[in-house]
Amino acid sequence: DLAEYRVISRRPIRSSFDGHEFVSNPPPSSGGILIAYALQLLSRLGPGGPPGSAEAIARLAEVMREQTRARGGSFTSDLYRGGLANRLFSGVDAAAGRIEAREAGRAEPAGAPGTTHISAVDAAGNAASLTASNGSGAGVIVPGTGIHLNNMLGEYDLNPVGRRNQSGAIGRRLTSMMAPSVVLDGGRPRLVVGSAGSVRLRGAILQIVLNATVHGMDVGKAIAQPRVHLEEPHLHCEGGADPAELDRLAQWGYELVRWRRRNLYFGGAAAVELLEDGSLDAAGDPRRGGHGVVV
Repeated sequence: DLAEYRVISRRPIRSSFDGHEFVSNPPPSSGGILIAYALQLLSRLGPGGPPGSAEAIARLAEVMREQTRARGGSFTSDLYRGGLANRLFSGVDAAAGRIEAREAGRAEPAGAPGTTHISAVDAAGNAASLTASNGSGAGVIVPGTGIHLNNMLGEYDLNPVGRRNQSGAIGRRLTSMMAPSVVLDGGRPRLVVGSAGSVRLRGAILQIVLNATVHGMDVGKAIAQPRVHLEEPHLHCEGGADPAELDRLAQWGYELVRWRRRNLYFGGAAAVELLEDGSLDAAGDPRRGGHGVVV
């Protein structure tokens, strides 16, 4: 596989929402298409309530539940065939109906810092979003280079069936949750964003995009806002969330894991926002020592 590696130029995944266009890494990567799917669900259903409210957190949790559901069945093999986006997006109405049914019943019974993201925009408006990862590291250094190889073949979060159990795995590109993304407004970059965080990075990016575009937060606040992550059957709620709103979620039947403070578990994002006056705003995630610089 290493000897035969070639760079492949692919068309990005695209999804319209709230007057913007979300552009991200396409299959066989998993993250971009799942975030686009979530944004289509939220376009159909709305954010649920103000940021940090029990209603908004519950809506995110149910959308994350549908993301997890979408990863079942033939999803992994479909990543390597055409038409996955059309198949997935054609089920948005049905998924939205399931969410509405669960919300009406409140709620349905439940069934490591090795990634780097860089978001960049230049004075001409050219934008780049790049994510690279060592995973947890393979413990192998390429002699004479200092390059530490990743352990993606053994990353259970990304490869739950195991590399050896994937039919036709030789020569096949391994899927990844990494989703370097751009949000377009009128065809021009509005937000450049990506994150570390294994399977949790898709939720981090989704929440940052919502915070910046729907809730009108500046990019620093959009990143710093407390996050949630659904890991069946538990809904992890980051420190800083309103305890009263979390109590309401518990009353609705969610099994909460209440974190005392912000934590790198919830991802490590970096983003650049292009403001209406043409200036730039940049921020990194304090959860993983990130920084944003405008020069």
